[in-house]
This record gives sequence, C-alpha cells and structure tokens, in this order.
Amino acid sequence: MTIASPTEFNGADVAKRKRKHIQPLKALRAIRALIADKEDTSQVFRIIDALSGGANDRQFNRFVKTETGQRILNEKRNLITALNEREYLSSLPEGTLGHTYYEFMAEEDLTADGLVEASEVVPEREGRTEAERIFGYRLRDQHDLWHVTSGYGRDGLGELALLAFTYAQTRNRGIGFIVLVGARITSKTVPDVKVWRVLREAYRNGKKAAWLPQTDWEAMLSKPLSEVRELLKIETPTAYREAQPFALAAEKAFKEMRAEQEQKLAA
Repeated sequence: MTIASPTEFNGADVAKRKRKHIQPLKALRAIRALIADKEDTSQVFRIIDALSGGANDRQFNRFVKTETGQRILNEKRNLITALNEREYLSSLPEGTLGHTYYEFMAEEDLTADGLVEASEVVPEREGRTEAERIFGYRLRDQHDLWHVTSGYGRDGLGELALLAFTYAQTRNRGIGFIVLVGARITSKTVPDVKVWRVLREAYRNGKKAAWLPQTDWEAMLSKPLSEVRELLKIETPTAYREAQPFALAAEKAFKEMRAEQEQKLAA
C-alpha cells in the first residue's frame, strides 16, 4: 500500500505550519487548580495544551504514515461512535476488550462523552485540517481504552501511572509535567507508596508497547483482552498492583478527612 504524505488528506502542509508555542504561566495556573481539585479533569487538558508544543503535529505526521492511520482517516471514523454502543459492548463475551471496557465504564459511572466535555475548555486550534481533527479526537477518546488495556485503574496512582505510560508513547511535555508534579506531591503525602518505582515501570511499559495511537480499536473490541495486550506488547504493571492497596487506603483516608472538614464548615 502506498504511504500518503500528511498533505494529501486536506491540502494543508502540516509539516510547515508555525510551531505551537508553550505557555508556562497558563500551565502553572492550571496545575494549581488541579491540585486544589483533583477531579477537575478540564485542568489536565489546559496543562497539556499549554505545554504540548509540536507534540501533536509530530504524532499526526507519524499516524498518517501508517496503513491503519490512512484507513481511519479515509473512512472518517469517530471512535466515540463505537464506544457509545453500550448494548453491543455489553453483549460481547466476557473477557473481551469491549465487554471489559463496558464493565469498567459502568463501574466508574463514566460515559465515552465525558472526556469530550472536559476537553472543550481548550479552544480548537486554528487551521486544523479535517484529518488532524479526526486524529486529535481519536487520541483523546482512547484514554479509557488505555486504562483497560494497560491495567492501570482510575485511582489517583493509576491515573498518574497511565500518564507516565502515555508520556512514553507521545512525548508530550504537558503530560510529562503533570507526572512530575503528581509524583512529587504523592511521594511527600503518601511515602508508603513507592510512586517513583510505579512511574518508572509505567514509563518502561509505555516504551516497550506498540504505538497505541495507531491501533484499530474498533477491530480490537471483540478480541479477548489477553490477546489484545499480547498484540500491543503491553506488560503487566506489577509495581502498580503492589502499591495500589496503599494508594487506595490513602485516598480513602483523605476523602474522609475532607468530608469531615466540609461537615464542620457547614455546621
């Protein structure tokens, strides 16, 4: 199959576009807001946008040089469509990626559209081609599939580990910045959790794995999760699983303390 250049999809020369500058002050404001409210996912998108620089362009250029990437762009796929087919996903055999993803989202009370809403705090980049938008949305919408395939949960340590895994895959400095800040805070507040060990392993797993952004996730949904992990060369997150009970206990204690404080303030 002939490999197309980035210019063939929508006539814009992505490679020659003016590079996106980093915005450290914007990132600093967002990280302070995220520390104050860890559930505010929108701040994650602000940080990544502020510090991403040319990472997104590099990933897009890599994507369009793959056969899977060309097929996805030519078919103008929207991954959200497949991920919102809850009836189909729940009907898949237990142990498949699709069924496991369905159970993961149901247990966490999440929807595939949740990340879309959180990401809307960041304005659309001017001049993006249709192909770039398709890729950008697809990369965003893969996040919870990466949770399921990588083995990292949605607890605080799991999210941080998945970001370390993601940084190894994307080399996006915004993601790396969040990992470093999160690791420093965690190591100070929860010293029993070997956070640096967990993150080093997550980074190594991300480096060893296949490049996930180009994955044909729609075709993977009906496959056994064990087979998907083998195909994508994803290793078991041993250090994370060992540390997770300590991290969960610390999170529970923190939430209980916050609840008590709020009750006292309300009284």
